Amino acid sequence: MTGQIVVVKIGGSTLGQGDTSLADLVLLQKRSQKVVVVHGGGGEVSSWSSRLGIQSTFIAGLRVTNQEELHVVTAVLAGLVNKRLVLELNNAGGTAVGIAGVDGGLIAADVMNPALGFVGDVGRVKPRLVSALLDAGFLPVISPVCYGKREGVRTLLNVNADDVAAEIAIALRASRLVYLTDVPGVLDTHKKVLPRLSTTDVARLTQEGIIRGGMLPKTRACVVASQIVKETRIIDGTTQHALLREFDDQVGGTSIVRDELA
Repeated sequence: MTGQIVVVKIGGSTLGQGDTSLADLVLLQKRSQKVVVVHGGGGEVSSWSSRLGIQSTFIAGLRVTNQEELHVVTAVLAGLVNKRLVLELNNAGGTAVGIAGVDGGLIAADVMNPALGFVGDVGRVKPRLVSALLDAGFLPVISPVCYGKREGVRTLLNVNADDVAAEIAIALRASRLVYLTDVPGVLDTHKKVLPRLSTTDVARLTQEGIIRGGMLPKTRACVVASQIVKETRIIDGTTQHALLREFDDQVGGTSIVRDELA
């Protein structure tokens, strides 16, 4: 596949009123930049589960997904959230196509913790569909609804979107992986941004409890991706034109690199 690829992971918390992330994605596409978007939507899933009288529970930050909630996860992430993003990107002048990890056999996942129900870890990525869409000039928008086997039966699985973004970036040999968050980057104990971290730094800060909460899966995914992907970044997606600035002057945020590049 020709041309450098960038994978951008977006979440609901970065798409508030006045947000420019989708407009930035369209402008990047118009610059002939090959961009892949991976999205989450846990807040939307929780909202719809609550409306349907389903109690959401979590273990170590991961949603316990029984058969009933799997239906909600699939409908919301692969349906409502995915298609709404595609519509908004296309309305902004882009050419986006929405798919899920299950489409084209893109992502096979493995159930590593049966206590979580229909939740998987990325096991294998076959990026042929994504590559074909990029080569045809489309902007792929990927939902983390994947597939795998549970108790010997092939089924849909709910997979963490941060991990999906990292593994897709690896499979595509992307030049950059960018996580849009609602904070300025990885922060120290004084709430100051740590601009550059090695994988060893991440392990130490995690053990010390400085990296915690929602930043844990993002830094973990960056560590995994950094073994292949040259640039792994965590930036504040709520600031105006954060993505454009990322490509034009790369100010702010946190870069996570292999130890030998630190």
